[in-house]
Amino acid sequence: MALAAYRHLLRATRIAFQGDFPLLHAARTQARAGFDSLSSLDPASEEASKGIAHAEGVAQVLRHNVVQGERQGDSDILKLNIHEDTERGDNDTIKNPLCKGGKVKMAGGS
Repeated sequence: MALAAYRHLLRATRIAFQGDFPLLHAARTQARAGFDSLSSLDPASEEASKGIAHAEGVAQVLRHNVVQGERQGDSDILKLNIHEDTERGDNDTIKNPLCKGGKVKMAGGS
């Protein structure tokens, strides 16, 4: 299970940080350090299971919720790296703040 979670995490970093080698390298180094720190645990232990679940959760967030933008020239325009796994919400609560769950809160007000 740990090897599969590690592979999922590496694939997710490759997808999320494609074209950004320094960030890809840093993410993979962090993943490696996280797995190395738990390598002495018994695979059947609860802590090992929590570590694997954490790695799978991080991989899922990287795959579905992280989008990188690249600045186009000297302008303020960004080209987004949106891929097939990127979660695309409908933003209904943002479009209509009066719908259920879309309550607008003002800073300093009630």
